[in-house]
Amino acid sequence: MDPRILGLHHVTAIAGNAQRNHDFYTRVLGLRFVKKTVNFDDPGTYHFYFGDERGSAGTILTFFPWAHITPGRRGTGQATEIGYSVPAGSFDFWMERFNAHGVTYNKPSEKFGEPYLTFLDPDGLKLELIVPKTDDPRTPWTTPEVGADVATRGFHTVTLTLASAKATAEILTDVFGYTLLEQHVNRSRYVTDTVQGAACIDLVEVPGEAASITAGGLVHHIAFRVKDDEAELYFRKLLLERGLQPTPQIDRDYFHSVYFREPGGVLFEIATENPGFTVDEPLDELGTHLMLPRQHEPRRALLETRLPQIG
Repeated sequence: MDPRILGLHHVTAIAGNAQRNHDFYTRVLGLRFVKKTVNFDDPGTYHFYFGDERGSAGTILTFFPWAHITPGRRGTGQATEIGYSVPAGSFDFWMERFNAHGVTYNKPSEKFGEPYLTFLDPDGLKLELIVPKTDDPRTPWTTPEVGADVATRGFHTVTLTLASAKATAEILTDVFGYTLLEQHVNRSRYVTDTVQGAACIDLVEVPGEAASITAGGLVHHIAFRVKDDEAELYFRKLLLERGLQPTPQIDRDYFHSVYFREPGGVLFEIATENPGFTVDEPLDELGTHLMLPRQHEPRRALLETRLPQIG
């Protein structure tokens, strides 16, 4: 066994209106709607998954859309920025597209030698388009309006904002096998060499800043990828030895999960590649049916009347 953390698996955030969330990520950003299911703990709420053709690990952004959620507040103990990899020369396309759709964005800038473009989704979630120093080989999902020359390839970086970064950095390096690549002022970039994409975590240290309030427009948790159950349980054992109180392994239908809160306050998950999103839908039908966790299938008729219709 060679257990390794294989970069990011997915990021889960909180949204408001479900149709608005669906439209932004599929129509404006051009991601594939990979899975329409429900929150395991609140089945009256959707759980949406957006990604590439297969919902590959490292491309998956998921949402709990609660219609009447109040806006959250970015602060410490939070994943505050989600960065997508895009091809060089694509920013003009994206800025024109953002203007056409009323998307709030900033002028392009640069960090660690890579151009990036910051923008907000309709709920205020902070996202970035990043041109990596080396070409991203991942095959993008494309639409008639978002072609392969500009489409997102999947995650590049997730940024964590922390009151103190030291203990979080030790989890990344001593447990997950990341290394410190670069540092500038209060931002440090940690990377893994086990994957080519979704390999970066930035830690931003801001002592004295208020803690985040997790609600609408904020990240709920970030998930790191492992190959299989054996690797996941290996890392769970390491976390137990450090007194971090990871959960038992939980079956999430499309992957198996272990959760823990890292020392800086961010909720981390370790998620397996198996069994994947085609376990209950064919590849060409992903996202076209309401797929329910087994325990909620007996309530299908009721849930179908309560959940908002998504067109």
